Formats: sequence, C-alpha cells, structure tokens
Amino acid sequence: MSDVKTTTTDKSVFLERLIFNTRPVWLVIFALLTVFLAWHASQVRPEASLAKMIPTNHPFIQNYFEYQDDLASLGNVVRIAVETTDETIFTADFQEQLQKITDEVFFIPGVDRSGLKSLWTPNVRWSEVTEEGFVGGPVIPDNWDASQEALDKLRENVLRSGEVGNLVANNFKSALIYVPLNEINPDTGEPLDYQAFSEQLEERIRDKYQSENVKIHITGFAKIIGDLIEGAIQVGMFFLIAIVITLVMLFAYSRCWRSSFAVLACSIIAVVWQLGIIKLIGSGINPYSMLVPFLVFAIGVSHGVQIINAMVHNRVDGHDKLMSSRLAFRSLYIAGLTALISDAIGFTTLMVIDIAVIQELAIAASIGVAVVVLTNLGLLPIVMSYIGVSERGRKYTAKIQNERHPILTFFERFSEPKWAYSALIVGVIGLSWGLVQGQQMKIGDLDAGAPELRPDSRYNLDNQFIVDNYSSSTDIFVVMAATEPSQCIAYDNLEIMDRFSWHMENTPGVQDVKSVVYVAKMGGFGLNEGNLKWFSLNRNQYVLNANTGRTPPGLINPDCSMAPIIVYLNDHKAETLKTVVAAVEEFNREYQQEGLDLLMASGNSGIEAATNSVIESAQYKMLMWVYGVVIVLVFITFRSLRTVACIVLPLMLTTIMSQGLMAMLGIGVKVATLPVIALGVGIGVDYGIYIYAKMKEGLERGMHLNECYKYALDNTGKAVGFTGLTLAIGVATWIFSPIKFQADMGILLTFMFIWNMLGALILIPALARLFARFGKRIH
Repeated sequence: MSDVKTTTTDKSVFLERLIFNTRPVWLVIFALLTVFLAWHASQVRPEASLAKMIPTNHPFIQNYFEYQDDLASLGNVVRIAVETTDETIFTADFQEQLQKITDEVFFIPGVDRSGLKSLWTPNVRWSEVTEEGFVGGPVIPDNWDASQEALDKLRENVLRSGEVGNLVANNFKSALIYVPLNEINPDTGEPLDYQAFSEQLEERIRDKYQSENVKIHITGFAKIIGDLIEGAIQVGMFFLIAIVITLVMLFAYSRCWRSSFAVLACSIIAVVWQLGIIKLIGSGINPYSMLVPFLVFAIGVSHGVQIINAMVHNRVDGHDKLMSSRLAFRSLYIAGLTALISDAIGFTTLMVIDIAVIQELAIAASIGVAVVVLTNLGLLPIVMSYIGVSERGRKYTAKIQNERHPILTFFERFSEPKWAYSALIVGVIGLSWGLVQGQQMKIGDLDAGAPELRPDSRYNLDNQFIVDNYSSSTDIFVVMAATEPSQCIAYDNLEIMDRFSWHMENTPGVQDVKSVVYVAKMGGFGLNEGNLKWFSLNRNQYVLNANTGRTPPGLINPDCSMAPIIVYLNDHKAETLKTVVAAVEEFNREYQQEGLDLLMASGNSGIEAATNSVIESAQYKMLMWVYGVVIVLVFITFRSLRTVACIVLPLMLTTIMSQGLMAMLGIGVKVATLPVIALGVGIGVDYGIYIYAKMKEGLERGMHLNECYKYALDNTGKAVGFTGLTLAIGVATWIFSPIKFQADMGILLTFMFIWNMLGALILIPALARLFARFGKRIH
C-alpha cells in the first residue's frame, strides 16, 4: 500500500500539492471568507429599477430620455381605480372616500404631486363655450358641500370635462386616480424603491380603504414590480425545498450522510459567497435574477457529486481518505475547470444584451461560477480528506459495482451501431420538430395585462377591470413630434400630425390617438357655436394660436418644441407593437417633412417595443457567443474537432428543442426568458465534458469504444444521470410559483436539465460511434 501511495503522490500536480499540503491554512481562509461574505450577503435585498429594465442605448429610449421631463405624466405611472358597489359614484359617501384616497396618495413618497390627477385635484377641469366665450373651472364645485345640489353639479361638470372613460368609468361606477411617479426621490436623491412604494399602496390605500362598499384596483409598472418582488421572496421557499430534495437524493445515491452534507454545505457556501460579492460590488438581486443563486447551487451540486463519486470509488479501491480525495481532485480538476470556465465565460456573453438587468444577471452568474471553482474544487476535497466517506457508503458502492444495474445496461447499448444510429435518427426527428415549431416562437409578451404574473393574479384582475370599464387604454405608445421652438402648433406641422393621427387610427391594434391637433380642432369648433364645419385646422396661424390657447398640460412642452402624439393600443402584445412601429416607419418614409421629426417612442408600450427590438437582435448573437466560447474551450481541452462535435451537438439539439417548447407553450422571448437558454447551455456542457473526459481516459488505456463508454458510465455516468434528475426535480418546484415567468423558467430549466443529461448519456456515445466508423477506436 505504501508503494501505491508513493506512486500516486509522485504523480501529483501543482494545484493538488498547493491545496492538500496546506489544508489547515486553507480551511481557516475559507472559514474567514465565509463569515465575512455571509455578513454582506445578509444585507442583500431584492431591488428593481425601470432604467435597468430597458435598453438605454436604443434610439427609442434615447428619444424618450431627451424629452423625459416633458413626458413625466406619460411615463412611469400608477392608476388607482376606486369602485363603488352602489349604483353610481355621485354619492356623498363615495366622494368623501375618493377625496381621502386622493389626499393619501398625494403624500406617498415617490409620487409626482404636480402631475397627480383625480376628480379632487384642481388640474382636472371642465370647460364649455358660451356666447361670452370659453368658461370653465375645477370639476369639484367651488362651493362643494356634499349636498344633492353639489352632487348634481359634479355630474354636470364631469360630463362637460371630457373625462368620462378617462378618469370616470363609462358606467359611472368607479373613478380613477392617475399617479405619475418620480424615478428619483427629490428629498433623498435615491432611486424609487418599488417594493416600499408597492407596500405603501397596499397598506395606505387598499388595506385602509377597501370595504364592502369600496373596491380598490391598482395597476402600473411600479405595482407589477412590487408584486414580482413580493412573489420572488417566495422563491426562497422553493430554494429550501430544492435543498431538502437534493439532500435526500444525495443520500439515496451515496448512502453516506457526511458526504451528502459536505456537498450540500459547499454548494450553499458558494451561494453565500456569490451574494456577498454582489453586495460588495454594489449590485443586487432583482426579480429577473432570482434564479441565479439556485443555478449556482445547482452547478455546485453537479461538480460536488463528481468529486464524491470519484472519491468513493478510490476508497473502494483501497486508498485512505486523504489519498482518495487527492486522486479524485487529480482526475477531475481539468474537466471541472474546463466546464466551470465554459460556464463563467458563457454566462458573461449575456453582456452583449444592452439591458441592465440581464447584464447584472450575467455578472452574478459569472461570479457564482467563479466561486464554485473555489468551494467545490477547493474546499470540498479538503473537507472530504478529513471526514472521508462513511463505511456504509463505501460498502454500498462496492456492492453496486459488482452488480449491473439495468439502467446502466440500457445506456451502454448506445455505443453499439444499431442503438447509436437509432438514437441519432430520433435526435434528427427532435431537431426537425424544434426547427419547425421554433419558427412560431415570438418576441415579447404574448398575453394581455402583466404576463409576468398569473392570469388570475390580483394585478391582472385589476388591470382587466380598468380595461373593461374605461375607454382609455393602459397600453400607450407615444410618438414625439419634435420641431423648432415655438413651432409645434405651426399649421404645416399640425397638418402632418393630423395626417399621422388618421394614419395611426387606421392601424390594426390602435384604439385612439390623442394630440394637440384635437385641441386645435375643438377650439375652432367651440368658438364657432359648435358648427361642425369648423372642426378642422384653420390655416390662419393667429386663429390656430387662439384655438390652442387652452391646451391641457402634457400635450405640448413649455417652449412648444415637442408635442406628444399619444397612441392608445388594444394591448402590448409583440405583434401589436411590431405593427405600430412599422406603421410609424411607413408614414415617416412617405411624409417626412423638414422641421418636423416624428420620433419613437415613449409610453409603456413604446419602451416595450424598444426592449423587444433589442432582444430580437441579440438572441442569436448571444447564442453564437455562448456556443463559440464552449467550442473553443472544449477544443483547447481535448484538441479534437470530433470531441467538440460530440459534446456540443447534443447541447444544440436541446437549445433548438427548447425554442420549439417555448413556441408550443406560448412563452415569448423577453427579458425574463432570454437568459435561460444561455444558462441551460452553461450547465449542460458540464455533463458532456465529464462523460468525454472519462471516455478519453479509457481510450488512453487502450479500450475500444464500447469499453470506453462502459468505463465512463461506471465512473461518472451515474453521477451525471443523478445530477440531471436531481436538479430537474428541484427546479420543477418553480412551476408552482405565483410568478408566471418564474414558472415558465422552471418548465424550461426542467426540460433543459433532463435533455442535456439524456443528450450526454445517449448522443455522445452515439456520435462517437458515428465518428468511429463502425467499431474502430476513436481518435
């Protein structure tokens, strides 16, 4: 035994000696780092920002930023619908409640108070034309006393205000409070805390004022993010479930509690380190990157199982726990480093997508993988060199080594010609299905409301209430008509804007168009006794100036260099947005006029159109980068194009089939789902690298293909199958998440974990057989 020990020690590599010759020092370093980073990790909080969720360098967004101050009332807004269970809102009790709610909203931090609109704010006015000219005033009568006479006057003012369908429901059973938000808190200079703001809406508005007689409905970007963060916190429960499932399956696999806990602990330490480092670099976790800690945990378990698997085999061969750990490290560190570097660089390729939340996700995932290198290729072997594998685990492994499990026998057959070519034919069928079905995959949202949430979520029910009861859509696409200062109401410019409005009103998916043009026409109409002949643009500029003198705020900016044209849409589905953008581009091509630029786009739908555009152009670029990195690193490691093909082709099949699955399930490619494909490739490549590394060892020992694959299955194949199945079961729990996009990610990741595992176990030997040409040894 001493001769064996001497021989194995002599063959040790530098990294092995660096780690194992100073084990106590490394343990102290790891312990101190864990305590330090755990403290910082405990301070990580979910966060979100509108600026981080949009492509800030896209032309649409640049145009929006240029006029952001002028478009404050059309940007980040929340709508609060106050519904009465009585017959009408024109009752003293309801108006008292509406006034209280308006006042309460006014004092919530983050509200742009100058733009707040409600029946009870002075900026909501009525007007009419009399023989003396225009007269008007605030909708709430100056002498309001809640009497029946005042209520009748209020009804009259509402009808004259033009707010029916806008701030007042078409059926007069609810009234809306329009709440624009400040992205930056003017008092503190800090970004708006969406979670805190959403909680304030719940506590100070819904919980306080909702009753049997009054129902509250709240929509808007801030509320979506608040609900996402609230739901994302529940992901912690799914994470704990995944940990328990993983522990149980680790024990079922190894029959050794100490090694099971060691793998689990090192993987959890990797997550703690990742969160601590994220906090130190000033980043954070948002609803879209909540899956990253689980992926880091999954990658840690994947590599940890390989270490334990190799170590227990070494113990069965008669080595002590220290030497078993050293040999396990020595046999796996090249494959492990290759896989982890592929993961890290592959995740970094997400940086090509110009959306901050995806770039932060890329950074977080890359940091997590780098940490796994230290915890699962460094800390875990050291820990196992002290605690070793239990005698029960050693005996169990020795027992099953002498038994041929029917599942292993099944997978062994795929290195035989008949089974190999059958598997390849099935793979081609799957590829064909994925390519055909994937043609139906859409960019962006495919559902109305907030597709990130369940259709029966409180937010989507609130949104549906507003859609059903109000004429003005919540999906707004704003085109900015930019001119020289003081020229936004020049006749030539208004005439083009009028023509553009007509063009957009006749575009599929558009409900209505609103701009200063309508005000100019109404001015002429009203000043001429309501004669319809005057409902047009007057060529006399002085008359136009008079007609637009009472333009409401938000339809022209202070120096009259920009007039927003507000396009109300049926929904914000990808097809609708693409149609609207194409219609604007078509008009610009045909009617471009010097001195007037119709710039896209603002409004929630305009911003989403820009996001869809970036994702559409980036999705294939990202995949090219991911696969390019994997191919280069695998080639550097194995120096064989055949090996590259064997490892990468099954991954590509899974990617294409995943796109087909997305199309079949109606999952669009968007901010939430785009990174999943890259992350799935990053984890999936680990399986192939470990399988082929062992096949290469068998080849170097003079084995033929069947023997090589049998050797790989015995030494690492079971670990690959176990890891893929365990991680798939763990992530499948996400399907029950209250957040729909997390449920979608759970479906996709479960599919990718299973198929990447099956691809490694079935297609790698099948492709090797194909390249080996009917039984010759692989080269």
